[in-house]
Amino acid sequence: MPIDSIHIGKVILAGAGPGDPELLTLKTLRWLRQAEVVVVDRLVSPDIITEFVRPEALVIPVGKQCNSAASTPQAEINELLVHHALEGRLVVRLKGGDVSIFSNVLDELEALTQHGIPYELVPGVTAALGAAAYAGIPLTARGYSTAVRFLTGCRPGADVSWYRELAQTEDTLVLYMSSAPLDELVAQLITAGISTDKWIAVIEQATTPMQKVSSWPINQYSPNGRYASPTLVIIGRVAALHSSFQWLANSRSKELYFPSIIKKTVIC
Repeated sequence: MPIDSIHIGKVILAGAGPGDPELLTLKTLRWLRQAEVVVVDRLVSPDIITEFVRPEALVIPVGKQCNSAASTPQAEINELLVHHALEGRLVVRLKGGDVSIFSNVLDELEALTQHGIPYELVPGVTAALGAAAYAGIPLTARGYSTAVRFLTGCRPGADVSWYRELAQTEDTLVLYMSSAPLDELVAQLITAGISTDKWIAVIEQATTPMQKVSSWPINQYSPNGRYASPTLVIIGRVAALHSSFQWLANSRSKELYFPSIIKKTVIC
């Protein structure tokens, strides 16, 4: 039977926010309540699934985690979306944070368009904005910064000029996926002459009950060896404002809000 003569489903690519389930948008909530299949990232609050997804819906975890062999390959995620949509189902691809900031949404869009599958993109609260708000750090506070950059510190073989430019900018820097290379990044920025009035804030498990924020003048940064996943880093003068405007107490818990991946997803 020709593919255009059968009913094709639809894929909703949606952001779930950075952790707190109450940061979920109304539009994503509406789609979740209709979904027949939910393909969900690791960094999505379990409460969102238990509270807002229909019991009869098929929930497929496709988590990824740095240096984990159990991470689901992107090609398998693409196949899942295409398979269930071609079976005529409404699929919600639920991503942590925002749908397009440091995600693999491009790969998924290409797979869907190649198969003629309709889709929508629904934005979510990205980790940078959620973490900054819950840490009491206004990213572009007047008199402190007029711009903000989202970037990752994972830049193997980065030229010294890259560190020099980051050290000299007045922009607030927000670093995703940077806990592993953070010690080296800070050392490089100090070597490149970053101003001593710049601060660094390390926000672990932002917007969750396990949130912990540590902040220092950048030249007094003290490595702790290992940060909980996920961790977001803010560098700039605004990071000093955390001590004045912290409204959420640091958690003393050592637990992980988002469970680690223990096995690979099996495609049904």
